[in-house]
Amino acid sequence: MVYFGMNYNIEVMLPAVEFINSLSPKLRAKALRAIELLKEFGFRLGEPHSKTLVGTDGLKELRVKVGSDICRIFYFHHKNTLYVATSGYIKKEMKTDQVEIAKAQKLRKIFIEEMA
Repeated sequence: MVYFGMNYNIEVMLPAVEFINSLSPKLRAKALRAIELLKEFGFRLGEPHSKTLVGTDGLKELRVKVGSDICRIFYFHHKNTLYVATSGYIKKEMKTDQVEIAKAQKLRKIFIEEMA
């Protein structure tokens, strides 16, 4: 069976746009490619490109790496075919930064409230 990808809708909130624009050219290119993969594969996009963050009410992360540079872009699924990127950060520790997760959760809440 051959699968032809469905296109999902991606909305990138301003904090995520600003983060992506702040990246080095190579890391930015790879981050934009990760967003394109999300647009093509949606919920089927798994590791190593995407991972669900346990205990965050559906928050996920796009996992981007170029050499020793690692960044994460947080996103969530919202109604049918829409995915929303909230924010991102440069990863320096093994564990995902809880402050950054809290920021992404707050942005998710704001987005959902504005859409209601």
